[in-house]
Amino acid sequence: MKIIRNYLFFALIGALSFIVACESDEDPGPNSPGITGPTDGTVVQVYGEKSIDFTVNTKNGYASSTVVATNGTATIESEPTAGATTGTLKLKYMAEDLVDMEELTVTVTDEESKTVTIKSTVNVSNILTEDMTWKADKIKYLDGRIIIGEDVTLTLEKGAIIKGREGSETSASVLIVSRGGKIMANGTADEPIIFTSELDNIELGETKGTNLEKEDNQKWGGLIILGSAPISAGEGDTEASIEGLPADEPFAKYGGDKEDDNSGELEYVSIRHGGITIGSGNEINGLTLGGVGNKTKIENIEVYATLDDGIEMFGGTVNVANIMVTWQGDDGVDIDMNYSGSVKNFVITHGEGVGTDEGLEIDGPEGSTNTDGLFHLMNGTIMNDGKEGSAADFKSKSQGTVENIKFMGYTSANVKIRASYQNDCLDAKTDAFTHLTQTDPILKFMQTNFDGNTVYTESQNNAETADCSVDQADQDAADVVMISDNTATGADMSVFDWTLTAQEGLLEE
Repeated sequence: MKIIRNYLFFALIGALSFIVACESDEDPGPNSPGITGPTDGTVVQVYGEKSIDFTVNTKNGYASSTVVATNGTATIESEPTAGATTGTLKLKYMAEDLVDMEELTVTVTDEESKTVTIKSTVNVSNILTEDMTWKADKIKYLDGRIIIGEDVTLTLEKGAIIKGREGSETSASVLIVSRGGKIMANGTADEPIIFTSELDNIELGETKGTNLEKEDNQKWGGLIILGSAPISAGEGDTEASIEGLPADEPFAKYGGDKEDDNSGELEYVSIRHGGITIGSGNEINGLTLGGVGNKTKIENIEVYATLDDGIEMFGGTVNVANIMVTWQGDDGVDIDMNYSGSVKNFVITHGEGVGTDEGLEIDGPEGSTNTDGLFHLMNGTIMNDGKEGSAADFKSKSQGTVENIKFMGYTSANVKIRASYQNDCLDAKTDAFTHLTQTDPILKFMQTNFDGNTVYTESQNNAETADCSVDQADQDAADVVMISDNTATGADMSVFDWTLTAQEGLLEE
């Protein structure tokens, strides 16, 4: 049975179906038993279960039945009474992976030991259309894109381990909570919920494997949650399609007008070894939050060894707390599209071997709508090994408050502030620099410890033939308001004792 990487979910959105197609292996003869099964009307979701009814007819009286599944599990729930000439054989089928044309073999025997065997095929959907619980009694595998549909809740038991299979681009393994769907993943410090690669040798009941290191990233995709909270997309758009997914598909959309939108709960969740390419030039972040609302609960989260960003917020209002990002390949925390929630008590530790970029990369609104929101970064420790990666980049129109942040270990913990210019580079226009230095600033640094700041620009002259340069007066203006404070205490490290990062000894200040 071929395990498929991406099961034609585009067609399934329009017409989800479960097909049990029955075909007899032999001509049973006029006095042998007969059996027929359903041909339409039922959907089996990946890791879901359904009852399947077969009608049995036998002149010699019913004796017994057997069922064999080539993938998944099929058991007999009920069967005709012994000696009955007609009756219903009810099977319970559980899909244990995303499969192409699962095959069930059903055999009926009558009281004269005559048999009939039929083979039935089952299509398993990668789009969850009914509420479901993934229990912690068996490792679950993500094979391609598994999508939680609108008005559907997926619940993960504490201690659950979910492993992503290998595959990139359209075959990338990723769990997507679409707009209107929910995930309820409530682990505990002793029994966290772990998303990792199928290459990780971690077993049930364990909190760490032994064969992958902090440099082992890009082994699967990641977790994407999409909601209906406000975003500020380009061209004044109030909704967008998440990067890497087909723009014309409903499950890729995020954004709206519900500040209090609720996409569920993530608590004591560790996401490891991800970041595979999902589309041209787009790697999946460890945790992607697109337009997620503030009724969503996201606390005690670890992202460990992902190729792209640890956590990236595309707009939205969700508040997140106790966030641990370790050895990301790009940015630790990335903010876009005027995210206006809070990130409280967070640690980022990054460095050599993975091409790491920034501890923080912060952008503001991209369009003309939803431009008033302000982010709040509070109580953070950002650590570096002094070999690769830089501290922070406050980019396009970033606006919000940075409070009690402590940068450590960098050869130079330098905070970059972007400026933009117009009129042949003579005049500043709205950007992070003006938000920082205006009379009533909307980009503020409070009780934050860093080594210095650099104002930079990417602007060009009107003819776009020469690059602008930052006037010394602008750098001086930034220096006046950006004053390092060595009283910054950073994050409370004690809340991260449960993480793989702590188990690997990577939290030492």
